[in-house]
Amino acid sequence: MRAAYHEALETARLDVVRLGALAADAIHQAVASLERRDTALAARVIAGDDAIDDLRRRIEQMCIELIWRQQPVAGELRQVAAMLEIVVDLERIGDYAVDIAKNSIKLDDVPLRPARVEIGRIASIAERMLSDTMRAYTERDATLAESVIDLDDEVDRLYNRGIEALQDEMQADAGLVRAGTMMLFVLAALERVGDRAQNIAWHTKEMLGTA
Repeated sequence: MRAAYHEALETARLDVVRLGALAADAIHQAVASLERRDTALAARVIAGDDAIDDLRRRIEQMCIELIWRQQPVAGELRQVAAMLEIVVDLERIGDYAVDIAKNSIKLDDVPLRPARVEIGRIASIAERMLSDTMRAYTERDATLAESVIDLDDEVDRLYNRGIEALQDEMQADAGLVRAGTMMLFVLAALERVGDRAQNIAWHTKEMLGTA
């Protein structure tokens, strides 16, 4: 029974890692669709969200069964609790990717301005945070998790700078208000990716008993 339990626990953990990979790829592709004006790629990101949602539900069901059937001890319970928290954050990251992809489609016929918003730079840092936090979870690395938490300040700084740049551009050219508003939504989505990655880092530290 215990061998089967540990096998189920490992299966759930691997599915969490897989969900992280799906969410990371969705964000990367969504930003790429915006930068390249690739509506077909944006549509694939939107369609792929069902797989992320389905995997989250599968992991949650496995975690519930692990608790119900086996009554895990302290260390194991922290693992299961962390998984339940982390999959929520990963599923929401998938939703942010969909939001970015939808705005990418709306911006298809609009010049991607303003460059000073630095969408690519913010996205790069947010993606790095997500990659590092999932590695911290996989490798049980509290130090790496802490570095992810610290990096969120940089995302926030760029986010605030991007908002200011957008406001300046829209005030200078009323024709940019529609595009600028959508870019604000993209900025907000990327800032929230950073927040969710930071959440996962905290969950990892809690799982390891270092929070």
